[in-house]
Amino acid sequence: MLDWLENDLLLDIHSCEPASSDASFRRYFRIKAPQGQFIVMDAPPPQEKVEPFVRIADLLARSQVNVPTIFRQNLSNGFLLLEDFGSQCFLDQLNENTAAGLYQSAFDSLFKLQANTPQLDSGLPAYDEPLLKRELAIFDDWFLEQSLDIAMPEPLRSSLHDILIASALEQPTTCVHRDYHSRNLMVLDADSPGVIDFQDAVIGPVTYDLVSLLRDCYIAWPTSQVEQWMTHYYQRLLQAGLIDCDLLRFKRWFDLMGMQRHLKAIGIFSRLHIRDNKSGYLKDIPRTLNYVTAVCAAYPELADFGRFLHEQVLPKL
Repeated sequence: MLDWLENDLLLDIHSCEPASSDASFRRYFRIKAPQGQFIVMDAPPPQEKVEPFVRIADLLARSQVNVPTIFRQNLSNGFLLLEDFGSQCFLDQLNENTAAGLYQSAFDSLFKLQANTPQLDSGLPAYDEPLLKRELAIFDDWFLEQSLDIAMPEPLRSSLHDILIASALEQPTTCVHRDYHSRNLMVLDADSPGVIDFQDAVIGPVTYDLVSLLRDCYIAWPTSQVEQWMTHYYQRLLQAGLIDCDLLRFKRWFDLMGMQRHLKAIGIFSRLHIRDNKSGYLKDIPRTLNYVTAVCAAYPELADFGRFLHEQVLPKL
């Protein structure tokens, strides 16, 4: 990487330090040189690909979403020289005093993504039934079976998956970032937030990114505040003609989409611990599981799954 920077790009590197950790094989470094300060992405082939990042960065920039400028590319080695958005993400600055302003900027950015991107020839893959099933299987395989040594009864598993997948697929579709939360939104002096980690974007359910943001795996807000934010954003989508449903139906979509995402996240946190020896995410499982049990309590059709969690899963945590 340094050879590419110094000999191909002719940068006189003064310092090179790790910039952030990542749940994937990607690594990020902050470099300082006379030409400026930059982020270098190292996405080692064949585990990672940089082409989706490059393509989707262009797509989101054309939708007026503030993503890092890509200055130089080395696709064969998996290196990108990127604009540096700094080190302050939303999670670092969120508190009761800052939440209103930070979330408003996040809603504005999300609305640009949802309103503008579908008008472009995105070429993004669909968030379809096979992908939803693969994601739900991560919870079963890595959290229940490998972490807790529990097997969910097949009738319960099938019923749960059917409910969550049907709800996801009946929603209007839009561009979905897939990780739109407090760690991937950077606080900037101008045109905040800077949006990162978008390389897995798809075309999928309209509530996905909203619930990722408001029921964040890394920070929780009172239910009444989340529902107020959700309602305001629902009204914005409705007025723009991006949805055509009542609030009750939108809230059901929001709740069940959140459950699908949270089950996947719990499975990923377990996989990071077991397979990749990254145990820092284990502390986020209780918060994420709390979202799941709360949704189970609100919908009679999820009562059996809620009972399973209370009787089989929670006692093992």
